[in-house]
Amino acid sequence: MLKFYAKAAAIALAALLGWQGYRTLQSQSADAFAECRSGAVAGGEIGGPFTLTDTKGNVVTDATLLAKPALVYFGYASCPDVCPLDNARNTEAVALLAAQGLDVTSVFITVDPTRDTQAVLADYAENFEGLLALTGSQAQTDAAAKTYKVYFQMPEKRDPGYMVDHTTMTYLMLPKVGFVDFFQRDATAQDMADKTACFLKAQ
Repeated sequence: MLKFYAKAAAIALAALLGWQGYRTLQSQSADAFAECRSGAVAGGEIGGPFTLTDTKGNVVTDATLLAKPALVYFGYASCPDVCPLDNARNTEAVALLAAQGLDVTSVFITVDPTRDTQAVLADYAENFEGLLALTGSQAQTDAAAKTYKVYFQMPEKRDPGYMVDHTTMTYLMLPKVGFVDFFQRDATAQDMADKTACFLKAQ
């Protein structure tokens, strides 16, 4: 009798594992980008409606921004080290993609619009070829950061050189799809270009 139950349990376990394996394969096959992802990333939860302004005073919404693929990064122009390094890497990745005939925009959205006026961002963007720098009112930039689930913290006391703690991820956004993946700070420009190209070719 014990052998019977043992065999029954083994069969049930095998069936369960088989079903789980089937569901995993099924979910992967349903995801056109499965081969491009480095880990489990839930799409559709990051990004959303916003209205901002570029350095020429043009209104930029989430719809106009995502007319083509974009690498989206949040920070502030007076950030002394992290932001310039990340923006330089992101624009380098875009240049590598352009060499493959792939058109992607590197986007910088400020979380510090009080200091990051259109004029300030225009000067800042000149340091990074092709960078689209966006600002707006505090409410507008806060709303954009919220849709991307970006963390940032302004200091209580703001001297002229105050620093802002903020998220340093870069988000890969695709037209008609939205958010598909993100890049941490340790990703190189080549890493980003390779993975972005994978997503674009899988569409």
